[in-house]
Amino acid sequence: MSGPARAKRCLVAYATRERQYLWAVELPPGADVAQALAAARHLAPGVDVRWDDAEVGIFGEPCSRSHVPRDGDRIEIYRPLAEDPRQARRERARRTRGRGR
Repeated sequence: MSGPARAKRCLVAYATRERQYLWAVELPPGADVAQALAAARHLAPGVDVRWDDAEVGIFGEPCSRSHVPRDGDRIEIYRPLAEDPRQARRERARRTRGRGR
């Protein structure tokens, strides 16, 4: 006979240029990423996070909000990029090539 399912603990992370925020949340076993974000949101009044539409991931791997994280997972909230890093690299390479002539 098994007892009730144990809660899982996850860490929700968000970083700005100035600071990293970490919120430890305790969730029911079947809780998804959206529920983890909702729990973290209650712990973070006043923190400016795009809770409802930011891209999310677990340990650097993008995932959907319906994904069910495991106990101990780090759920990350991603900020939008100011510019496409591939395009920025192309521009730097183009400028560098122009100087060598």
